[in-house]
Amino acid sequence: MFHKPTFSGVTEAQRLLITHWHECRTPDGLVPRDAIDPGTVRSTLASLSIVDINETGEGRFRIAGSRLRDIFGQDVRGRPVAEIAGAYGEGYALGLLSAIERGEPVGGVMEAGGRLHAWLRLPLADDFGQLTQVLCHDELVASRRALLPSGPDAHPPQAPAPRFAA
Repeated sequence: MFHKPTFSGVTEAQRLLITHWHECRTPDGLVPRDAIDPGTVRSTLASLSIVDINETGEGRFRIAGSRLRDIFGQDVRGRPVAEIAGAYGEGYALGLLSAIERGEPVGGVMEAGGRLHAWLRLPLADDFGQLTQVLCHDELVASRRALLPSGPDAHPPQAPAPRFAA
């Protein structure tokens, strides 16, 4: 079920999340939700959400960062994914099921309404080892120049340098 991942992200934030996700994998290849360290991914929290997936494959937003309002035009916490309308909602739902089925990161970039929406879906396991949640990262990207290079020459993410306030 688990093989060498090919998706490494299209933004620096996605690469940071994918690297952390891989570091949290157990020997059986799963990532328990509790293994994700909010401190490590602190810079991405406003763009993160967690979606619970039920037995029929339907999702419900458990947690939704504040920047998701910019993408969806509403607060989605507690709402079923199927209620989120438009192109972003449809793409969001497709990525969820793909991450659960593959058991590995999936993502990409969608263009709609003149905006670029970079998305990432990372499957998470429950206490019984079942993939029942997806950690999602969604961000609006100003232009294609903000996207990272992909392919064999792409470099893995670097941990951001610490910032201290004076």
